[in-house]
Amino acid sequence: MVDETLLSRIEDAGLNASAPPQQRWLDGWLLRFSPGKAKRARCVNAVAIGRLPLADKLRLAGDVFREAGLPMVVRITRFTQPAGLDGQLAAQGFAMLDDTRVMVCPALPAAADHAQPLAPPAGTHWARLAAASYAAEVGALRGSPPEQRLAHAERLAHSPVAYQGWAIRRDGDGSVLACGQFAREAELVGLYDIYTRESERGRGLARLLCRQLLALAAAEGAAVGYLQVDADNEAARRIYRGLGFADAYAYHYRQAPDSEPGG
Repeated sequence: MVDETLLSRIEDAGLNASAPPQQRWLDGWLLRFSPGKAKRARCVNAVAIGRLPLADKLRLAGDVFREAGLPMVVRITRFTQPAGLDGQLAAQGFAMLDDTRVMVCPALPAAADHAQPLAPPAGTHWARLAAASYAAEVGALRGSPPEQRLAHAERLAHSPVAYQGWAIRRDGDGSVLACGQFAREAELVGLYDIYTRESERGRGLARLLCRQLLALAAAEGAAVGYLQVDADNEAARRIYRGLGFADAYAYHYRQAPDSEPGG
């Protein structure tokens, strides 16, 4: 079992790595309202109890999300304050969304264990991608609309924790076959936006890419890995378990009943 203090630091690291320019504080709630795809960058994080009654906070937060043209979504974790907030929101008709697992590898292989650099598959090469290029490439693979790609690029460019984006590119036409990012904060490293082109799945590219990202992070001093993955994405979870990750805690979202359905 992972130490609770380490889990708390991992939660903080995940919040830091997903910080968009569009955010503000409301009585212990961190409101994030980026127009991008990632819910963690467009939700309420209830990290402190605050002083206002819940009804007042929901009304004020709802105004912020309506002005931003976004559904109001609250992220619920083991660290949410007050502890009974999930039940209170459920009683008010807030729908549960996106059962998610935070997986942790508490002891990454040391940098010395990566003496030989990982070779990409034949006919491909490693390519490091700047923020704008990464957002464009992964957005194209996902079929994300232009406004979400722009919001993703903006968030990466302004992140308080620097990202490194990498891709496996085909030599012939430069197509991205798989891509992923890592964000390192002290000895903690998070894996983000791991994605493989649909036609290339089943070749082990995601596993190789994750190994490469973790090796690069270990060379910078990372010792503990974390990531966030949908609970029902068994294919991805199998890959991560094979790399030494295990479920550490869960989180989900609650969407306000008067909000438009949000992706």
